[in-house]
Amino acid sequence: MIHNEYMPLSVPARLLLSERYLLPGEPSGHLFCRVAEALAHDSGRRDFRYVMEELLFLPNSPTLMNAGVPNGQLSACFVLPIRDSIDSIFTSLAHMARIHQSGGGTGFSFSRIRPRGDLADETGGIASGPVSFIRVFDAATNAVRQGGKRRGANMGVLASSHPDILEFIGCKKEGGLENFNLSVGFDAEFFRSLAGGRHYALKNPRNGEITEELEPKDLWNAVAAASWASGDPGILFLDEINSKNTLPGYDTFEATNPCGEQPLFPYESCNLGSVNLARCLSKGDIDTDLLRYVVRTGVRLLDAVIDVNVFPLDAIRDRTRETRKIGLGIMGLADLFISLGIPYESPEALRLAERLMAFVQQEARAMSAELGEWKGSFPAVSQSIFSGEMRNATVTTVAPTGSLHIIAGTSSGIEPLFALAYRRTIGGSPVEFFHPAVCEALQPHAASLPADLEGEIRRTGTIQHLSLPDDVKDLFRTAAEISPAHHVRMQAAIQRHVDNAVSKTINLPESASVELACKGITVYRNNSKDSQVLRQGCDICNINR
Repeated sequence: MIHNEYMPLSVPARLLLSERYLLPGEPSGHLFCRVAEALAHDSGRRDFRYVMEELLFLPNSPTLMNAGVPNGQLSACFVLPIRDSIDSIFTSLAHMARIHQSGGGTGFSFSRIRPRGDLADETGGIASGPVSFIRVFDAATNAVRQGGKRRGANMGVLASSHPDILEFIGCKKEGGLENFNLSVGFDAEFFRSLAGGRHYALKNPRNGEITEELEPKDLWNAVAAASWASGDPGILFLDEINSKNTLPGYDTFEATNPCGEQPLFPYESCNLGSVNLARCLSKGDIDTDLLRYVVRTGVRLLDAVIDVNVFPLDAIRDRTRETRKIGLGIMGLADLFISLGIPYESPEALRLAERLMAFVQQEARAMSAELGEWKGSFPAVSQSIFSGEMRNATVTTVAPTGSLHIIAGTSSGIEPLFALAYRRTIGGSPVEFFHPAVCEALQPHAASLPADLEGEIRRTGTIQHLSLPDDVKDLFRTAAEISPAHHVRMQAAIQRHVDNAVSKTINLPESASVELACKGITVYRNNSKDSQVLRQGCDICNINR
């Protein structure tokens, strides 16, 4: 299986690597060798290098950027605590800056901060509330370029029962907060109130006193309206997240990483990586032996990251090594479906996606159990759901693979194709993207198509307006052309077999009404943000957003 030739990198991949990943003077062919050398000093080194060079598996960006260099911070995801004191708030602000400088992203729950207008401790002043501090964190992020190579990213969570929840829901209407994704952390009581037609109590986190009671549907509608307008906030089902906590005796979750796919305890970090499903094909079908090898190698690689990682804080190092969480996920799902002739929006796609993720989960846990027998279980295993040896408290996460899928030359995460053709700016150079399977699929129907077919697809980003059979159109439906309900079903199918969570956008067409409004949900109405990273057609977009 292992040989010396490896997949050639595409032009966009080489540009992206040169812009953000390679060391000064480092040839692109040396990158994966450097990472493998840094992570393994035994037989694993060859396996690690092979799966990366063949674009079968890639670890998260900080590992590719920092492995084998003095920085040495290799994790992508962090959560920091924020308690109701100035000392705690600004200590976490300083810690955030250090994490962003090292290439990581941060998540916070601001739910413990007393509401705006409440009495402040000792000073006798008036509290400014959580939203004011979110703006402080956002301004600080603007001043710290993430890892020197990318802008910092944050997740801000506020409990649905917080007295300032309506201000939080609408805070992006005032502008700013470009470095924050926002999520409302809903509890089970909210949904009981909504179903039962009862008022929902907002409570001061300082003392638990009820400050106001709302109609739950008004709160829900406010979230829907804000998400329709800007894509924020998303929602987190905190009770559902904690019901699947593999360490129920250790701690509870209040926040996630910036894209919402990785719930973490305060001062915990996690490193992620993704299997390229589109490369795990042989003779027109899924190569399960290859997929098993890639998953198991990915688990070994991500576990090795924990041992060599240079953590930005001692508290993060200690907590991470106690739980040894990793997040192995998948990318290239949409390209896999196209190769197999399966429309993304179909029952067959849902069944296959769930079956594949179940296989990935099974093999990842089996590998973690073997590592546990060999190297020892994670130290907090006695507070976990596991009765036997297990190296890692969690093994699977589905990340958005924002840059990794470009390096791998495949579709992003579990998302459908956003457009069949578009342009992006990478390192100051506009790069054309055109899905390679489109022209081949359309060739038998050339007589009924425009003479400049490629130009027409580049102009529109879609083929749905062309004179083509329905089965061809169905195979190449883009994200906005797939029903929101199917997006949710796909997320749910994958989530059934994921320890952590799933990054998935529920795309809505630009014409969607507010009424079209798992573990969490993010909806995005096309063109609802001026800074949208990808647009259909020929708009130029910037990869560094």
